[in-house]
Amino acid sequence: MFTYDFSKKGTMTFCDFLIENIKSKIIDGTLSPNEKLPSKRTLASHLGVSVITVQNAYSELISQGYIFSIEKKGFFVTELPKEIKSLSSNSYKQNFKKEKSIKKINSKNKEKIFIDLKSNSIGWEKFPFSIWSKIMRKVLNSPHENLLKSQPLQGTLELREAICKHLKSFKNIEAVPEQIVVGAGTEMLYSFVVQLLGNEKIYAVENPGYKKIAQIFEMNGANIKHIPIDKNGLNIEALKKTNASVVHVTPSHHFPTGIVMPVKRRMELLFWAQEKSERYIIEDDYDSEFRFTGKPILPLLCASKNENVIYINSFSKTLSPSFRICYMVLPKKLSEKFNSKFNFCSCTVNSFEQYALADFIKEEHYSKHIIRMKNYYRNLRNELIFKIENSELKNFVKIHEENSGLHFLLSINSKFSGKTLETRLKKNGIKISALKDFFYELEEFSIFPEENKNFRIDKTFVVNYSGIEKQKIPKTVELILESIK
Repeated sequence: MFTYDFSKKGTMTFCDFLIENIKSKIIDGTLSPNEKLPSKRTLASHLGVSVITVQNAYSELISQGYIFSIEKKGFFVTELPKEIKSLSSNSYKQNFKKEKSIKKINSKNKEKIFIDLKSNSIGWEKFPFSIWSKIMRKVLNSPHENLLKSQPLQGTLELREAICKHLKSFKNIEAVPEQIVVGAGTEMLYSFVVQLLGNEKIYAVENPGYKKIAQIFEMNGANIKHIPIDKNGLNIEALKKTNASVVHVTPSHHFPTGIVMPVKRRMELLFWAQEKSERYIIEDDYDSEFRFTGKPILPLLCASKNENVIYINSFSKTLSPSFRICYMVLPKKLSEKFNSKFNFCSCTVNSFEQYALADFIKEEHYSKHIIRMKNYYRNLRNELIFKIENSELKNFVKIHEENSGLHFLLSINSKFSGKTLETRLKKNGIKISALKDFFYELEEFSIFPEENKNFRIDKTFVVNYSGIEKQKIPKTVELILESIK
């Protein structure tokens, strides 16, 4: 059984340290060709590391050709060519030390990050790897002739049918497969929307908002208007003062403020769209699955009578950011136009992933996964808020809009300027976004109650807690407090 002193790993990750040590044993002959390696769980338990660390190490060694696996039998050492076997142990160790020193130098040049409250990450250890791998194997083993064929731009019929089933049960959205368009990333879908509706129109976006949306619209030649947000979401009166005929909104959980648009404002927005037939609402429902208090909020699409809402959602928040499969639901009149306009294109998502995801949804693994992740994120959020509210930090901060989605706002009352706070947080290893960075124009902005007058936009930060490790929460609170005092 392998035994390694992880205190000697330096700046290397546990996974990298394990890879290099196993590699060393293979090269110096300690591990013989075809020798069976310990199982992932056995080795993880022996070394006191996670199973996923050993799994990632074995996967990397397989990709490099040092070991191979036999299904249901385990992992074995590859018989290496004589040229590699002839490398002396000292020679390898010398290279290993050099590699470690290079990594040490590189690590000094990187930012010191203790906790990432900025990136769109997830609790990866909760991903159902075993179920997904089984489904992928089943798809690859099935004699499906369409696996190797290019698919229509809208995506495979199987996945579109599965999405329709999911939307009906989770969102109460009535849709048919012909209305669904599957794409590799929302950037692709938003580009299609502009080309479909026309770039001569004026497109309105929320201010503050996710700036990439406006960039995609502009890249496709559209004119942009920035519409301010108030405590109820997109300001309809401000929208009416523009000549915009298309508006992009995040009503179920506005990014970045976290505001949930109330029913009255939703109706006002729908009435605006219904006044003219050429007006459309692009509803971005990006993380509405994660609502922690109250009943689920139905999308605008459910209340739309005029077929003027384009609904867009993604599997990135619920499965993984690297899972680049998104979809949109087009009004029936637009789905016909879409097929006619883009009938020469093929789908941008490979068939293997589409068939696998379709089975994942149909077999109800996806719905169960959402429920698991919702409970996981709720507990994570509760733990973070509990630690804040039961520490000295509570005297300096105010939490806003924490009941939905995977981020909330944290306003800081500090003697330091907003810019200085950013610098101090960064210096203490806290990677975080400032609210002001999501404004196109930093105008008057009032979403906070009157009693919180002391809290300012430039001292308000967006806390994305989805990727935080639970054991790091106490230290995170401590570092934030240290940064603002």
